[in-house]
Amino acid sequence: MVVGLGEASHEQDEGRQLSYFGGTSSSSSRNTSPIGRGLGYRNVSPSRQKVIKTKPRGLDEEMVATFAKAPHPDVVVHMEDNIWAMLPDDLLNEILARVPPFMIFRLRSVCKRWNLILQDNGFLKFHSQVPSHGPCLLTFWKNSQTGQTPHCSVFSLPLKQWYKIPFTFLPQWAYWLVGSSGELVCFSGLDGLTFRTLICNPLTQSWRMLPSMHYNQQRQLIMVVDRKKRSFKVIAASDIYGDKSLPTEVYDSTLDSWSLHQTMPAVNLCSSKMAFCDSRLYMETISPLGLMMYRLDAGYWEHIPAKFPRSLLDGYLVAGTQKRLFLVGRIGLYSNLQSMRIWELDHAKVIWIEISRMPPRYFRALLRLSAERFECFGQDNLICFTSWNQGKGLIFDVDKKVWSWITGCALQTYNSQVCFYEPRFDASMY
Repeated sequence: MVVGLGEASHEQDEGRQLSYFGGTSSSSSRNTSPIGRGLGYRNVSPSRQKVIKTKPRGLDEEMVATFAKAPHPDVVVHMEDNIWAMLPDDLLNEILARVPPFMIFRLRSVCKRWNLILQDNGFLKFHSQVPSHGPCLLTFWKNSQTGQTPHCSVFSLPLKQWYKIPFTFLPQWAYWLVGSSGELVCFSGLDGLTFRTLICNPLTQSWRMLPSMHYNQQRQLIMVVDRKKRSFKVIAASDIYGDKSLPTEVYDSTLDSWSLHQTMPAVNLCSSKMAFCDSRLYMETISPLGLMMYRLDAGYWEHIPAKFPRSLLDGYLVAGTQKRLFLVGRIGLYSNLQSMRIWELDHAKVIWIEISRMPPRYFRALLRLSAERFECFGQDNLICFTSWNQGKGLIFDVDKKVWSWITGCALQTYNSQVCFYEPRFDASMY
């Protein structure tokens, strides 16, 4: 499916800047090739274009972005084949390491040498030293009843494009998308009667199954990656249904084992959503009212009496950067008076402080019905809203106060599971 993305527009609504990803594409002919835009190629008449029938290896473009203005001035760039063929390996690897990860699959079809680029330790070394490509959205969908092939697509926020990733490399029992931390993605599922967990790198199609937990029960999981120590941990909190009291279990990749910790005190959870911020795991509770916090370094739980805002219908905890913890939810008892608001926890005063509101027109476009369900998650001060019925997403940049629409066929599946994701080739299973 090919969907055009219009030029980003900005409006002032309640003092906040608004921009759109999605809309009517420009009617003028544009060179929409990602490589052509990056190098600044001049637009060529379709009758003069050379058609090359190639298919990217590993990734397929699912949506092509079209912009009304080219990111760079139109210039003619002549690429001399003999010069590129004489480039030293180190210089070539350094150049290719700076290419967006999704473009590498297209470039692998150039020659045999580039086809083996992902197996080149020199390329991976340079790739590990360049900054991350930027935040992406990963959507996953699988029908466990029909055994249909799982579908996975990634939306690149910097490139504003959807890419399809083949996901046939995972075992059949991997059904639930737990989430991601950095470049690794975590899945769980039932292998017969056994609850299992795995982590994978979607770009390299590599995965690793974790050993079984001490208690064979579906658990609420969250994964945390420590890039400096080149390790990760998976925290298993309470029973997914909340009706069993189980000890907290923590998996450490350096030890390749699960360890038992304090059982979370008896509470009535507000939702199954969790947020990890500043080495602490947070969960919403109704009784007692507030938050349950688990200190990963100390291994124990404690209650934080942070009262929720009045008339809060549903709330999601979202972790930000630099110890920031956000609460996102709807306010209002009547459908025509509802609004979506964002609060930040004041750790010193233990209160929620409102920092932003979703503009009414975007709230009505995202949730047309008062009882309509939505999902909310975040990463690096970016908060994403997805609607189950509308097939689109909305991203809010907390720092820039910018709202941005995201559209595409990957969000139109009713039970798609979505999370943020950072694509990297050098990510290993540690």
